[in-house]
Amino acid sequence: MKKAFEPIVYPDSKILILGTMPGEKSLLLQEYYGNKGNQFWRLLFSVFNLEPETNYMDKIKFLKDNSIALWDVLQYCEREGSLDSKIKNEVANDFEIFYSKYPLINKVFFSSKNAAAYYDKYVGRKGYIEYNVLPSPSGANATMSFMQKLEIWKEKLTSIREL
Repeated sequence: MKKAFEPIVYPDSKILILGTMPGEKSLLLQEYYGNKGNQFWRLLFSVFNLEPETNYMDKIKFLKDNSIALWDVLQYCEREGSLDSKIKNEVANDFEIFYSKYPLINKVFFSSKNAAAYYDKYVGRKGYIEYNVLPSPSGANATMSFMQKLEIWKEKLTSIREL
């Protein structure tokens, strides 16, 4: 059984970005989106017109400074490798407790269609939260170029830059 990370979240977090479950490299490094082939950090920093930080603690500070929380929909699962298509026997995180503890969160961005699907299956959307699905930053998502992904990320994440 693979276990996801604890959320990176602060009392003043307003935005939550949800993945599905950390991949093998991320689990090994104990870092969200730790695989260098994953474009998550590059996309997120580019939305703010910044060069991505390389130090993980600087990435975390960036999240805090911008009221962004980071977590995964699933708490546990069985999976060979890193592909979401290989997930089985999954268990979702407890979002009721999470949202009651962090009531300022009013926007959720899924970092993939799979994250949104698992959330819809196990959690369900709340009327007081705005939801958006982003193109997956995974290196396995080769259907779009980085620039195509960035264009959509910028369009959908404009509200983050306005906070």
